[in-house]
Amino acid sequence: MGLSLKLNAGWTKPGPSIIAVMAGLGSIYLLALALRALPMGMAYAIWTGIGTIGLVLVGVLVFQDEMNWTRACFLGLAFIGIVGLRFSEAAT
Repeated sequence: MGLSLKLNAGWTKPGPSIIAVMAGLGSIYLLALALRALPMGMAYAIWTGIGTIGLVLVGVLVFQDEMNWTRACFLGLAFIGIVGLRFSEAAT
């Protein structure tokens, strides 16, 4: 979704705009499925964390955004946090 938002030029390009809307709806649908098994706060934190990490990686790989050691470390911490949240639910 984030990639389509970057490419839709302020909603002036129909193709990327349609993809952005469809991806957003699909993403919310998948969040709703996750809410069947996870508490709301945890599901939302995992959902947004995965999106954040994914968009940073797309920015680095597709748009040549800078990746330095501090950004990589904090992305790693975000990933560890997401995994930790998911496994903390299984432990209770």
